[in-house]
Amino acid sequence: MGSFDEIRLTQLAKRAGCAAKQPPGYLLPLLQSLPAITDPRVLVGSATADDAAVYQLSEELALVLTTDFFTPIVDGPYDFGAVAATNALSDVYAMGGTPLTALSIVGFPDAALPPEVLVEILRGATDKAAEAGISIVGGHTIKTEEPIFGLAVVGTIHPGRVLANDRAQPGDLLILTKPLGLGIITTAAKNGEDHLGAIGEAIRIMTTLNRDAASILAGAGAHALTDVTGFGLLGHLRNMVAASQVHARIAFDQVPVLAAARQYVVGGGAPGGTFANHRFLADWVEYGGDIEKDEQLLLCDAQTSGGLLAALPAAGAAEAVAGLRAAGLAHAAVVGRIGADPPGRISVVRGAVD
Repeated sequence: MGSFDEIRLTQLAKRAGCAAKQPPGYLLPLLQSLPAITDPRVLVGSATADDAAVYQLSEELALVLTTDFFTPIVDGPYDFGAVAATNALSDVYAMGGTPLTALSIVGFPDAALPPEVLVEILRGATDKAAEAGISIVGGHTIKTEEPIFGLAVVGTIHPGRVLANDRAQPGDLLILTKPLGLGIITTAAKNGEDHLGAIGEAIRIMTTLNRDAASILAGAGAHALTDVTGFGLLGHLRNMVAASQVHARIAFDQVPVLAAARQYVVGGGAPGGTFANHRFLADWVEYGGDIEKDEQLLLCDAQTSGGLLAALPAAGAAEAVAGLRAAGLAHAAVVGRIGADPPGRISVVRGAVD
């Protein structure tokens, strides 16, 4: 296989990674306009904007169904495939499920790129799927102007062990397993402005499966679970508090953020999806007066293949964080607390949460 050092896939993408998603202010009203799902076998559908659907087959078995695809978030074809696969698999882990198999979704500009590039994208995804213990068993490919890649993943779960986003309880602590800032760093790299060379660490984080994190959090008795991707930390937390009808309080100083992202955001180097998230969340989030605009953007940053966000009983939080860090998730931290009022809203403060 030849070298692809001269190919920069991000230069073929107008919007990269999960920042290419339709913003929540556009998408959520559309979903709410659709007819309600009445099939009792659908345990989780689109009503709560959760990470995946769950369909019950029997008293002891349900399927977890998801699809996720996007344009290149990184330049290297192999890395693009690996990041996209990790990101798609995360939706199954975020429901507490176990991946079973996957299909690839491909859009490829064959007039602009040689076929070997597609082979490398698929190889990256195949290797990451193998790490997850599954095979990619087929897929579908179309001609497009920009490269597009992702997976449709099927997983399994016991119907009584689904970790949906609508079960957070007052008194729960919030744990985040990966640091924020991936959207800001990948945007800097795409624009040739990653002067701190942070893209390597970002790729390592984006290609870290959420499998171990999900297992640890489920073992700690998590009540609710979601992953942090295109809607940012506060966007996915907003979905959790809205579905659970609870309040969340986030302590900004406790939230793990990649150091380079803190520097890059000051110069306005955030993806468009991050700014769209910030605008939408203005109706849901109250920031303390000492939380600067740049810091607000970090909490809204459109992540690709980000970490898990769990609401779990306070008694098990310290042990869960210790387990996550022992598993190699060095940034895992308690970042907030769930309360009762006002329901469906988020407060962001500077210091520790009571």
